[in-house]
Amino acid sequence: MTKSIGHLHILTDTVLQTRFSHVELAEMAFAGGADTIQLRQKEGSTRELIETARDMKKRCAEAGVTFIVNDRLDVALASESDGVHLGQDDFPLPLARDILGPDWIIGGSAATLEEAEKCMAEGADYIGFGPVFTTGSKDDAGPVSGIEVLAEVVRDYPLPIIAIGGINIKNAAEVIRAGAHGIAVISAVCCQDDPEQATRSLFRVLQKELSKKND
Repeated sequence: MTKSIGHLHILTDTVLQTRFSHVELAEMAFAGGADTIQLRQKEGSTRELIETARDMKKRCAEAGVTFIVNDRLDVALASESDGVHLGQDDFPLPLARDILGPDWIIGGSAATLEEAEKCMAEGADYIGFGPVFTTGSKDDAGPVSGIEVLAEVVRDYPLPIIAIGGINIKNAAEVIRAGAHGIAVISAVCCQDDPEQATRSLFRVLQKELSKKND
């Protein structure tokens, strides 16, 4: 089975901003052109998180957008999401594959070449690599890798590489030119005055750069 890994991943967040709910952010993001929505919430009631995830899954399915849950395998299962994204210290990726089966999308986080190799060896469908640039969205973000290391990961590991960390409208094109399959952003959309327009601006940049790669 060939899995479709999106190019524009929007991670919803209600800690960095509190104006919009996860569901509202998701709807604005896919209205702006996002092809993948990722629910990211580290704390709070599991029951409420499952309800939110189910609502997001329904709306994403209606819009033809992929829905992924960050970290929480239990919430992914309960909401029947399209996939789960797992960090290096989260639920072990091989066990997640055993539980979810072959059809689910599983992404793995990597901050180094060694971690990228581990993600690939453990059966990830894509690698979220970063932080590429300085980011304030993640307290546990490691050292900045930079464009050169991103390009090296793209060259060495034949999986879709989704760049994350400090990516915004000013540097998104540079990331795609380095060979990344796509980008994942939090504050570049969630913390903007108009998340839908912010997504649309990123979408246009990606479309332009990806079309050059396909020519």
